[in-house]
Amino acid sequence: MDFICRSGHVWSGAFLILSVGLALMSSCTNSTDSVSPSGAKGTAAEAEKFITDAEKKLFDLNLKYSRADWVKSTFITDDTEALSADANNAVIAATTELADQSRRFDGLDLSYDVARKIKLLKLSLTLPAPKDPAERDELTKLAASLEGDYGKGKYCPDGDKGKCLSLNDMEEIMANSRDPEELKRIWLGWHQISPPYRKNYARFVELSNKGAREMGFKDTGAMWRAKYDMDADAFAAETERLWQQVKPLYDSLYTYTRRKLSEKYGKDIVPLDGPIPAHLLGNMWGQQWGNIYQLLKPEGGGDRGYDLTQILKARNTEPKQLVHYGESFFTSLGFDPLPQTFWERSMLVKPVDHEAVCHASAWDVDYEKDVRLKMCIQINEEDFTTVHHELGHNYYQMAYAGQPFLYRDSANDGFHEAIGDTMALSVTSPYLKQIGLIDKVPDQSADIGFLLQRALDKVAFLPFGYLVDQWRWKVFSGEVGPNDYNKAWWDLRAKYQGLAPPAPRSEQDFDAGAKYHVPANTPYARYFLAAILQFQFHRALCREAGFSGPLYQCSIYGNKKAGEKLKQMLAMGLSKPWPEALKAMTGEDKMDATAIIDYFAPLKTWLDAENQKAGTKVTGD
Repeated sequence: MDFICRSGHVWSGAFLILSVGLALMSSCTNSTDSVSPSGAKGTAAEAEKFITDAEKKLFDLNLKYSRADWVKSTFITDDTEALSADANNAVIAATTELADQSRRFDGLDLSYDVARKIKLLKLSLTLPAPKDPAERDELTKLAASLEGDYGKGKYCPDGDKGKCLSLNDMEEIMANSRDPEELKRIWLGWHQISPPYRKNYARFVELSNKGAREMGFKDTGAMWRAKYDMDADAFAAETERLWQQVKPLYDSLYTYTRRKLSEKYGKDIVPLDGPIPAHLLGNMWGQQWGNIYQLLKPEGGGDRGYDLTQILKARNTEPKQLVHYGESFFTSLGFDPLPQTFWERSMLVKPVDHEAVCHASAWDVDYEKDVRLKMCIQINEEDFTTVHHELGHNYYQMAYAGQPFLYRDSANDGFHEAIGDTMALSVTSPYLKQIGLIDKVPDQSADIGFLLQRALDKVAFLPFGYLVDQWRWKVFSGEVGPNDYNKAWWDLRAKYQGLAPPAPRSEQDFDAGAKYHVPANTPYARYFLAAILQFQFHRALCREAGFSGPLYQCSIYGNKKAGEKLKQMLAMGLSKPWPEALKAMTGEDKMDATAIIDYFAPLKTWLDAENQKAGTKVTGD
């Protein structure tokens, strides 16, 4: 989960082949005639054979690419980058060619599965490449180098190569230091990794857009938005509707946080009527604020009575044991244990002798049972929760393994993230007591503290989850050109998050590129949708489990009935439009933020009272 696991993402084989929903066929093509480029009309029988052959070809190519990309991500060298890029090129070339060939079947009366698979094929590319082989090759090499450059990013204070800090090192400092000058140095140090590839990113956008236009889209951003069973503009409006539902909750949290930080650092650094400096929130991107909970916790309360990080360390917990905790959560719901190959092939710790991408992610290498976790595990509460989240992806991947290849994915990409996050919502104090990590559940007087801490990750993330793709949509559409990348980035961060950089920035900087998902070309709207959907899922599963208390107190650990409900939805994969999958889980066919509002209702009341008592006007009122 992005806001728990340092931007963790699901990797379902080739990340470029993420089939995440339906759109009208006419939105993907330049023609609706059932005529091939050679002029031959297609038939329904030919369409069925075509998609069967296409699925086999794509499976074979994706399997080769997934293995090459696993090696590249866990062992970064020029050679592994080249091998991954070549395999990626083959996938993109084949998918682009097959999507173009499928146009000959447009307008035919096809069976449900054939029609759906053809639609999914057309919308499966995250990175549309130009037809020109040289440009396609250039684009795939740019894609590999951008992610590789990010993965190799380090900050060497004073240029001393012997004292370089990795992102993990810097995140640790961001999480624990309360020295504003040190935090500023670290923030600036990390953000200097991305300017060198700013020019490559601009070229990447140019080539990707050319590919999207050749497929009949306005640009790459429009293509991404068309994957949600509605047209691109309607999807943009839907995300804005959801944001407006949750904005009052964020505003109350933000106002409270700004006042407490102003008390800590002084009004000269954190003015009560200005933006919060982005380096003071305990996270490199200011996307989660849980690490500064100690500065914000309720006076005279909010102490849970335990420190899970210290408990885990005192028990000498190993990274593999941390993963076993997550596995046991799923087996308690009735799922099978993880396959032996998971333990043999996953990367659970940072390699000591070579570079690797530590960005936490769950991999589905062969689309069947070869699931893996790639993560540089640290023994702390954050990664304990991260493991539950990432295994949510892996169990989703195994659940839909019985589906045809083009259906082996989540109902939409937000579902995959939401399932991981839903599992993490069950990491409650009662759950920790059940598995023997704590002796007793804290008194209810600590509930506000618990909700505040969770909101600092969940609620604080919402505007960031919304704005990353807002920025990219504007970049892909041309509304924001290369000369305004940084200005547009900080305009959005001020508008939605109320944050400002710790030092003046210019167009010599490329701060959006210091966020993994930008150089890795991973769509981000999924994380915003997941932040909404997970609470709908959690509420539905808790209801299935017969839980009747406050939603935030519910854990489905050990409940086979809830586990069966979960299994049924996961097994659907991408075989049905996402509203049907949503209804199968929740009884509702629309995304709705009322569950997150319900979950945090006691906190919202408390925050408003605290803000009123302090005489601080809530931002957004």
